[in-house]
Amino acid sequence: MRSLTWKILLNYLLLDRTKWASHLAKQRELYRGYIREIIIKPGLKSTSHSDIVDHPLNSAPDSSWTAYFKENEILLQIDKDVRRLCPDLCFFQRKTDYPCAEIMNQEIGFESLRKRIVSTSLKVESQSQSRLTGRLEFQSNKTLRQKKNNSSNLISDDDEYEVLADGCEAHWEVVERILFVFSKLNTGQSYVQGMNEIIGPIYYTFATDPNVEWREYAEADTFYCFTNLMIHIRDNFMKVYDNSEFGIRVRMQKYLNLLKETANDIYDLFEEQNLKPEFYAFRWLTLLLSQEFHLPDVLRIWDSLFADQEENFEFLFYICCAMVILPRNQLLTGSQSQNIKLLQNYPPDTDVHKILEKAAELKLKVFSYNGQLIREIKETNYITYPTNIKLNSKGQLITIDNHQGLNITIYDEHQQKNRLGAYTARICHSQILDVAIQPKQNILHLASKDYRVYTYQLPL
Repeated sequence: MRSLTWKILLNYLLLDRTKWASHLAKQRELYRGYIREIIIKPGLKSTSHSDIVDHPLNSAPDSSWTAYFKENEILLQIDKDVRRLCPDLCFFQRKTDYPCAEIMNQEIGFESLRKRIVSTSLKVESQSQSRLTGRLEFQSNKTLRQKKNNSSNLISDDDEYEVLADGCEAHWEVVERILFVFSKLNTGQSYVQGMNEIIGPIYYTFATDPNVEWREYAEADTFYCFTNLMIHIRDNFMKVYDNSEFGIRVRMQKYLNLLKETANDIYDLFEEQNLKPEFYAFRWLTLLLSQEFHLPDVLRIWDSLFADQEENFEFLFYICCAMVILPRNQLLTGSQSQNIKLLQNYPPDTDVHKILEKAAELKLKVFSYNGQLIREIKETNYITYPTNIKLNSKGQLITIDNHQGLNITIYDEHQQKNRLGAYTARICHSQILDVAIQPKQNILHLASKDYRVYTYQLPL
């Protein structure tokens, strides 16, 4: 169910189910075309010696070998990163039941990505590594090196995992191929370290789908969903966009503003201790918390992020604030070094459901209107149905009946529908947690048990 839901929420599957079969067939064939153009054809060409003019020593800018070596730098970094995906799980080191047929069917002379990495003699200089991956500073100082006496073992035992035999592919190799194709199709952005942490949970979800038919096409489906997700968060990975509307610096400031509104005491302490969001929230926001929790909990958090109706996953700010508020006592009594250690190494066994509940509560409580905070009207637990809630000083009432959905009726102070009329909306089988109103704008906010906030423009 999660795999299918994500495909819909990430705008890969159309809402019209009758069009799924044709849409999927078209997109998957298109991806196979990418494999042929980006990996297979260059792999066949590299084994040909017919071109005596353009050769590896040709340093001309338009030389195909110049582009080849530049691509190798990116491929080398991708290879190093994907081998370390979810080190606490052995899933990515296991072989996939669905290796890429187009590549497996090639002749022996074909240079696959695996062979390309083995054969390259490129040594990526530290300056190049910093330029390529300095955005997140997660890199290891280890370098990829070929074993002298056994070419089938790509990496030395103390560096990385060994690859599988010919004819087999590990899951990390599939992820490597997806990222390489993505980097080739998005030359303006290419690959930046950290993208591997974004694609990992998506591929894992699709590759472990109970439905065999979905599982077989996990590679192509992951490519499209990852590409769609990157549309929303790509500014996080590009330094040139740091100060743009959706750049990482602006997003960190939004988080800080929200923390000030929801937990002023913690905000003041962080200011006093000079504990800046760059020290911890940069990674939280950039990698969508994929490094802070165990994979099953990351998947649960992403359920809520993808289901959020607001653009660019605004709910993430509330989750981050909840993560800071829940250990409030520990933070308020901790020193700067202790607090930095806590936030940079957030307890991975924390109950994420409590975090999500707190985040939903915060989102309901805080609505910005003319610089003032509009607080929730109801402070108790779940609303019983039907119920009447006073909206404002004029005596207007809201009646909620959740018998078959959510029916909202607005009355004036004389208990007449009057010009406010009746307003009906549906939230199927959702239990309403809290209600908030912006009276001057006639906007109603409802938080449901599934951690979503629904916003309605009420009739005038």
